[in-house]
Amino acid sequence: MFANEFQQYLSRFTLARQLGRQHHFYVGPTNSGKTYQALETLRQAASGVYLAPLRLLAMEVHDRLMQAGVPCNLVTGEERVMVPGAKHTASTIEMLRPDMAVEVAVIDEIQMLMDPDRGIAWTAALVGVPAKQVFICGANSVTESCTRVLDALNEPYTLTHLQRMTPLLIEDHSICGARYHAAKLHKALQPGDAIIAFSRKDVLTLAARIRQWGLSVATIYGALSPEVRRGESARFASGEAQILVATDAIGMGLNLPIRRVIFANIHKFDGIAPRPLNATEMRQIAGRAGRHGLYDTGYVTVLEDDEQWHLQAMLQVDDTVPLFALPIAMGGGDIEALSQQIPTWRLAECVEYLHNQYARQHDQQHLQWQVTALQYQQALLIDEVAPTLSMRDKYRLMCAPLAIQVPIARDYFMQCVTAVATQQPRSLPNMPDWLNGQQAQHLEQAELICQHLSLYSWLSYQYPQVFPDSALIDDARKKLNGYISRALRVQAGYGKTQREAELAQYR
Repeated sequence: MFANEFQQYLSRFTLARQLGRQHHFYVGPTNSGKTYQALETLRQAASGVYLAPLRLLAMEVHDRLMQAGVPCNLVTGEERVMVPGAKHTASTIEMLRPDMAVEVAVIDEIQMLMDPDRGIAWTAALVGVPAKQVFICGANSVTESCTRVLDALNEPYTLTHLQRMTPLLIEDHSICGARYHAAKLHKALQPGDAIIAFSRKDVLTLAARIRQWGLSVATIYGALSPEVRRGESARFASGEAQILVATDAIGMGLNLPIRRVIFANIHKFDGIAPRPLNATEMRQIAGRAGRHGLYDTGYVTVLEDDEQWHLQAMLQVDDTVPLFALPIAMGGGDIEALSQQIPTWRLAECVEYLHNQYARQHDQQHLQWQVTALQYQQALLIDEVAPTLSMRDKYRLMCAPLAIQVPIARDYFMQCVTAVATQQPRSLPNMPDWLNGQQAQHLEQAELICQHLSLYSWLSYQYPQVFPDSALIDDARKKLNGYISRALRVQAGYGKTQREAELAQYR
């Protein structure tokens, strides 16, 4: 059922094969209690691991278990908080330990298998987490593709379909009627509203404007660190902020007291072009409305009448995706062997070879090698900057967290690759004097330094001799987060949102 190359992939997870694993799928919409039930079992277990899609969620579960009196380690690509005597670990999913057996594992947000860049980590967890009891939580969209693989592995599973604990209603009318107007939005806003936009600029512009209207605002978007997101979440949860303005970053795991979700747009940029939000995305976001125990009902709406049909269609349609092969990645040893087989010492050529192999595979297969365009770009950079590095080092660097499409982030990565190649120690990024100020003009720069800091932190675990300033990271992170939190409350936005700029062209 699996070709030899896939048996080679499965051989990475020999411990998982020895445990006689039992799987429990808890699938359903948001606000259905699926992750809560799995975490309760984890809390009561003698040992366990929680595998999170985000560093923020790993931190939250770590704190939750510690507060419940269960010693718990925190392990992400950027940090290791090891608690003496802990038999539980909360980690990001990429930090899976296939060699450490536990009683219970929780794999969260299983629908992330469809993510083109990170889906490989969910496959590795599904196939390889070494736990006797594995709880798989998330949307129902990918369940059949998962169970097909488990059937092939002869590992049993149960399916529990959960329903929302509070109803979710689409409001009868859009916020602005036939045509968007800021004044109509102003009039319609109520405490407990969350406005969802799909770009950093739109989020900051809307947040600044709502603050000018006299309402207090919390702001959440992807470029913010987990610590800042937690702070903004706490402001909204406590009522200090009346309105939340966020990207789809709230779609995973954040438990927020949202009464109504307002989509500021029904399209998002996917890296190539704008596209309509799909059913899984709209359900994950809309489902954040109506938190159980706080509201009897959640509400969701859009800004213009002609957007309502898409909202209704996406919330009503079955979001189950057709059977697909789960994505898998090669390891450093596999890449090294492949480079000798081709033969080449260029990582990009190995990645291209894998991509061509992937294109020839058939959908009927259970697992498929996956190579992304971003990996190829990263491989090209590494080959250019450090052509003589070993293939294992090149592969390790290709796995580094990097926003390669951001020129400043790319340049900093190239400097770090050079440091690895030359074995020249590199200091932590400089912390500018303006971090102590109250002005918002450096907000974007501070976010970029945060990205540099995340990369440096990750590299400090891979190459501690080259990136030796790990002891300084926490203080630097606190300074950056403090500045960003202050700047969010005074930043002035960008004048017009994307929708307003487009409307202005037709007037």
